[in-house]
Amino acid sequence: MTPPPDTDARAGRGGHLVAVVTGASRGIGRHVAHALEDAGWVVERGSSTVAPVSDRAAVTAWVEEVVERQGRIDLLVNNAGVMDAEVDLLASDPDAWWHQQEVNVLGPYLMTWLVAPHMAAAGGGRVVNVNSGVARRAGEVSTGYHVSKTALARITGSTHLAGLDRGIRAFDLMPGVVRTDMTEAMEAHADRTEWTSPEEVTTLVLALASGELDAFSGRFLRAGVDTVDSLRAMAARGLESGERTLDLVLRDDDPLA
Repeated sequence: MTPPPDTDARAGRGGHLVAVVTGASRGIGRHVAHALEDAGWVVERGSSTVAPVSDRAAVTAWVEEVVERQGRIDLLVNNAGVMDAEVDLLASDPDAWWHQQEVNVLGPYLMTWLVAPHMAAAGGGRVVNVNSGVARRAGEVSTGYHVSKTALARITGSTHLAGLDRGIRAFDLMPGVVRTDMTEAMEAHADRTEWTSPEEVTTLVLALASGELDAFSGRFLRAGVDTVDSLRAMAARGLESGERTLDLVLRDDDPLA
């Protein structure tokens, strides 16, 4: 069982650790927010009405309000995301295609850029980016979404590298296919009968938030495939360089590797 968060002197003003979850009004984000609250966290819920994640002025003001209200931020879950029509690249709409980059890439970048300094000043924190299995490969349809999730993996890796000496850890969490409004509307899942349960996602988020899976900073985890126990065992045996990361190696003696 994942241990509850510490509530020592490092915690927020109410004696609890503080999480910020974007896209928390529905779907995976709402499940994550509820799970964190049930585990004793104070959760600040983001949504497009609270502060659109691609609006720099809006999220700057929101983060400042959260820090003023809570005193700190210990966990950031970048969950807000959008997906356009399931058509190929040549049939896509440029404005809709780019909007996905604004929400799915610029949004997590801005939130991390704004929150991380507060984490570092308080001694550290954790960033969980809700990614997707599509980040690993090119896609015939929904190309804007594929591109955005690949870019998000790079943001995670860069956050990990920037945060190493600042006490900040960052993770890519692939949630599998959770039954949400978005996934139910997708043609790709029209005949799906098996879904990833929300609990499989939230269990991993709680474990990441607790710090027990810090060995996976800068790496992918997959809900519905990975369990906390399997990840603990993997961490205990040691992770290879490049394992569970989005690295491209052309050959074993690749000089750029």
